[in-house]
Amino acid sequence: MLKLLEHADSVRKEVGRHISQEHKSDLGQFMTPATVARFMASLFSSSTLSTGRVLDAGAGVGSLSGAFLDRVVRGGFAFRRVEVTAFEIDARLRNHLSRTLANYHGEFTLDASVVAGDFIEEAVQMILNGGPCFTHAILNPPYKKINSASRHRSLLRQVGIETVNLYSAFVALAVRLMQPGGQIVAIIPRSFCNGPYYRPFRELILARTAIKHIHLFDARDRAFKDDDVLQENIIILLERDARQGIVTVTTSTDDRFFDIRSHDYPFGRIVFQDDPEHFIHIPTSPEQNQIECSPLISCSLADTGLEVSTGPVVDFRLRAHLRKMPEKGTVPLLYPCHFSGYVVDWPKSGAKKPNAILRNPETERWLYPNGCYVVVKRFSSKEEKRRIVASVVYPDAFDSPVLGLENHLNVFHRGRQGLPEDLARGLSVFLNSTQIDEQFRRFSGHTQVNATDLRLLKYPSREVLTRLGLWAKAQGLLTQDGIDKKIESLACGKKTI
Repeated sequence: MLKLLEHADSVRKEVGRHISQEHKSDLGQFMTPATVARFMASLFSSSTLSTGRVLDAGAGVGSLSGAFLDRVVRGGFAFRRVEVTAFEIDARLRNHLSRTLANYHGEFTLDASVVAGDFIEEAVQMILNGGPCFTHAILNPPYKKINSASRHRSLLRQVGIETVNLYSAFVALAVRLMQPGGQIVAIIPRSFCNGPYYRPFRELILARTAIKHIHLFDARDRAFKDDDVLQENIIILLERDARQGIVTVTTSTDDRFFDIRSHDYPFGRIVFQDDPEHFIHIPTSPEQNQIECSPLISCSLADTGLEVSTGPVVDFRLRAHLRKMPEKGTVPLLYPCHFSGYVVDWPKSGAKKPNAILRNPETERWLYPNGCYVVVKRFSSKEEKRRIVASVVYPDAFDSPVLGLENHLNVFHRGRQGLPEDLARGLSVFLNSTQIDEQFRRFSGHTQVNATDLRLLKYPSREVLTRLGLWAKAQGLLTQDGIDKKIESLACGKKTI
């Protein structure tokens, strides 16, 4: 029977070679390798039900349904009958899907239905009609944004689902279609774990399901390597209407699963009780991060009297006012490319981005007074050692009363005014520590750093940050090792800086 799944995998590879990357992106369609499908099917709890009703939405060539049925054959469930409902909107895949499912007839009583309709339309209608209720769902949903004015968005709102991407819509619909105790295993991007756009989705799964298991890949490009997908994905097991308890977190280097490490965590390590955003943290070791358990790093950003916002200059909206290099009537415009390590490189000759913006009545409201600011790049490259990369803008670097700070920067300020220099310097050192980066990576699986993420971090007090800045100033050249040792001593309760 394992040969059937391997055959489906060879079909997946062959079909995938003849589908353009553009078509895959249009449908958000990236088919599941056999190794991943088999691991996903293994996560379901054993069942004593006599009939299994299985949902596979976005089924592709049937790898996930096949992996589930393989497990049925091997005795993983007590089913006497299995009903599979597989949705696939792409006509070129449905024939392969039908053949994959047909291969399992004769092994047990199987009723397999391939549905050509749009899953969102069909699922919403099922929910409005009060059924059906599935016992299991195994999903690799499409990854594509949903336009706020689209028919899909309108349909989802009819059943109380508010979300911004097809993958979260598919999982939310599956949750609604599960019977109590029903289980969902899905491979989805990690991006839902944080950020304001996915908050309604997080609230839905936390209210209606228990998180039982999360699997992480150490290498973010390995789960769908045949399709060159770089989005970091996780595999998650949810159980409808179950009591939330311990969460198992496993990790493996890649999709071969040869080196799985497993740890169990109390739910309080996954979703912090006092977090209004309900961010989902995924710890990778049973020991708490130094930042999490330090009594000296327990202030909110508001406690320090500071704010963080995205840079106000949205360049495409002010394109007519941008200038390649400074000239009369302009002021400095700072992009992420102007920050390299702890140095501000401005103006940058040969840069693709402008270096200046005209100061006039149309741009004035978007400019900040020249002052001392801490900026954090909103996007880091996948190869960058740290996700959070902070720099200090010093006022004496610019002969200008105001500055332009572009939208791809997060800016720490005080009521749109600059910070005291020592405070800014200390904040930058703290944010550039490996300890903060480790904490951030536990709930953020993408390279974007949102202002919301930065607001929800815990900080030392304003006084401690200022002393940290004085220490940094006395060091001269700072190294990563020096920063980390200083933050370690702070986290361990050593007040003297």
